[in-house]
Amino acid sequence: MPLNSKIPAGSIQDKWTTYKSTCKLVNPANKRKIEIIVVGTGLAGASAAASLGELGYKVKAFCFQDSPRRAHSIAAQGGINAAKNYQNDGDSVYRLFYDTIKGGDYRAREANVYRLAEVSTNIIDQCVAQGVPFAREYGGLLSNRSFGGTQVQRTFYAAGQTGQQLLIGAYQSLERQVALGNVEMYARHEMQELVTIDGKARGIIAKNLVTGALERHSAHAVLICSGGYGNVFYLSTNAMGSNVTAAWKAHKSGAYFGNPCFTQIHPTCIPVSGDHQSKLTLMSESLRNDGRIWVPKKQGDNRNPNDIPEEERDYYLERRYPAFGNLVPRDVASRAAKERCDAGYGVGASKMAVYLDFKYNIMYKYGKAEATKQGIANPDDATLYALGKEVIKAQYGNLFEMYAKITGENPYEVPMRIYPAVHYTMGGLWVDYELMTTIPGLYALGEANFSDHGANRLGASALMQGLADGYFVIPYTIGNYLADEIRTGAIATDHAAFVQAEQHVQSRMEKLLNIKGTETVESFHKRLGKIMWDKCGMARNEKGLKEAIAEIQQLKKEFWSNVRIPGSINEFNTELDKAGRVADFIELGELMCVDALNRDESCGGHFREEFQTEEGEALRQDDQYSYVAAWEYKGDSQFELHKEDLNYEIVHPSQRSYK
Repeated sequence: MPLNSKIPAGSIQDKWTTYKSTCKLVNPANKRKIEIIVVGTGLAGASAAASLGELGYKVKAFCFQDSPRRAHSIAAQGGINAAKNYQNDGDSVYRLFYDTIKGGDYRAREANVYRLAEVSTNIIDQCVAQGVPFAREYGGLLSNRSFGGTQVQRTFYAAGQTGQQLLIGAYQSLERQVALGNVEMYARHEMQELVTIDGKARGIIAKNLVTGALERHSAHAVLICSGGYGNVFYLSTNAMGSNVTAAWKAHKSGAYFGNPCFTQIHPTCIPVSGDHQSKLTLMSESLRNDGRIWVPKKQGDNRNPNDIPEEERDYYLERRYPAFGNLVPRDVASRAAKERCDAGYGVGASKMAVYLDFKYNIMYKYGKAEATKQGIANPDDATLYALGKEVIKAQYGNLFEMYAKITGENPYEVPMRIYPAVHYTMGGLWVDYELMTTIPGLYALGEANFSDHGANRLGASALMQGLADGYFVIPYTIGNYLADEIRTGAIATDHAAFVQAEQHVQSRMEKLLNIKGTETVESFHKRLGKIMWDKCGMARNEKGLKEAIAEIQQLKKEFWSNVRIPGSINEFNTELDKAGRVADFIELGELMCVDALNRDESCGGHFREEFQTEEGEALRQDDQYSYVAAWEYKGDSQFELHKEDLNYEIVHPSQRSYK
C-alpha cells in the first residue's frame, strides 16, 4: 500500500488553518448516530473521549485500569511545553517547531510538528480553565521552567506532579460526558483484537479482566490511545501494566508500524539496584534546571562526593556542550553519561551512575537572591544554604522526598545518583496528517503513534502531544472520515468478522493455557528485556542486532512451548493477561531489532556504534535514511518495509550541535 500522508497544500503556517476551514463536517444530528471507540484513557484518550462526547458522538472508552485516573500519564512529572513566550525570552511557535525538529534529529514530519507547536498555546488555556494548578510567579502569571534541548523557558508545571494534575483535568471533562450519557466507560477491559469489515475498522474484541469474558463492541471508528511500548525492555520508567497489545493487534490487522527502533533513554533515573527490580524510577528532567551533572576526574574515585573538591570534578556536559550545558537533549545527555561510566568514571556501588548536584544553585543562585530580598548583608554559607534550600523545596520537594524514600539518602545533603533508563518511545503506529493509520477508520493518538518527535523527544513534549491530539486535532480530522459514514447505520456485532475475531482470541488464550510448561511469564519478560537492553538499547551495532534477532526468535519458540500459566480463562487471571502482553512484546522486540539493523546510521535515540562522529556524536545518513520506516506485518517474523520520504522545506537538516 502506498503511503499518503495527506499533508495539506500551502505554506506551513497556513496548513492547519486551511485544513480546518475545508474539512468535511458532520451534522450535529448525525453525530448522535455515530459510534466511536477510544482505547486508553491517558491524556490522549481521556481528552479525545471527552471532546468527542462533547461534540455529540456516542463514545465508548476502554481502560485496563480500575479507573481512567490510573492511566500512566499520571506519572509524568516535570511539565508541558507551550510557545506562549511568557518569559519574553524569544520563544515563538516557530522556535518550538524548530527545537522539536532539531531535537528529533531531523526525522519528524514538518507539517505535524508545526501544527503541534501551533496548538500548544491553546492547551495551556484549556487546562487553566479546567483548574489545573500550574505554578505561578509572585504577580500571578504562570511560571515556566527550562527543559533539555531549548534555550528558552517554555515548560509549564505543577510542582513535580504535572501529569497527575493534567490527567485530573482531562478526567473531570471525561466524567462529565460519562454523567451526561455521551461516553460509556469500560474500566478493567483490555482490547484483544481489532475487527475490520471490508477493510475498515469497525470495532474491537475486549476482555473483561475481572470475569475473563470476551465482549464484542462495534463502532464507526476506533482510536488507539494506549501509550508507548517501553516495557519491551522489562525495566523502564513505565508502569508495570503498560503494554503494546492494542497497537500490536492493530499492526497485525494491517496498520503499519512506524520507526519502532526509535526509543528514548531518559538521563535522570535512579540507577538499577539489583535483579529484584521490576521497574525503574524517573527523576524529572526539570531537576536539570538546577542540578549540575558531574563525575570525579579520577577513575574509580570512592570518596564521599562532598569530599571531592571542585577542581577534581568533571562537569562533563558543561565541558562538552557549553551553549546548553546540563540542558542538552535526552539522547545526548544519556550517551554522555554512559560514555563516562564505561570509561571508568562512574560512581556508587555499581559504578553505573553519575552525580546530579544541587548545592551550587541552592547557595549561589537561590540563596543569594533570597538573602538580597530579605536584606541580609554578607550572609555566611550556612545562611545561603538554608535560604536556597527552601526555594528548591518549594519547586521540587516531592521529587526530593521520593528520592530519599527510595535510596535512603538525603539529596539536600549529598548529590543524587542518576543513570539513563528506558522511558518514552518515539515509534508507534504510522499515521497520516489526520492521525489515521493505514486502516481506514483506525486512528492512533499520543504516544501510540509515531508522528511528532522524530528520533528523539524533547522533554515536556509528551503531555503536549497527547492533549493536542485529543483536544484540538482529532475532533476536526475524524469528521473528515465520519462525514461519509452517516449512512452506514449501526454495525451489528453478530457479523462474521466479529465472530471470527472472537474465536481467534479464544483459541489464542486456550493455546497459552494448554502449554503447561515450567517457566513463568515474568522470566520470559526478563530474558527479553536483557536481550533488548544489551543489544538494542542505548547503543546498537550490526553484530549485536543480528544476535538479538536470532535470540528473540529462539525465545519466542521457548515461550510458546514452555510457559506456565495457572488458572483458567473464564476468571480473574492476571498471569494469562500478562502472558498475552509478553507474547506481543516478544514479537515487537524482533521488529525493533529488524528496524534498527535496517537503519545504517545514528540519529537521536537510535545510536549505531558504527555511525558516529570523531567526537562520539550521532552521525546521520540523510541521503539514504531521511524517511519514516513504516513496517507492514506479513506473517510470523516477516515484515515488509514501506518508506515515507521526509521533505524538509522550512528547517534544513544539519549536524546537530549543542556546543
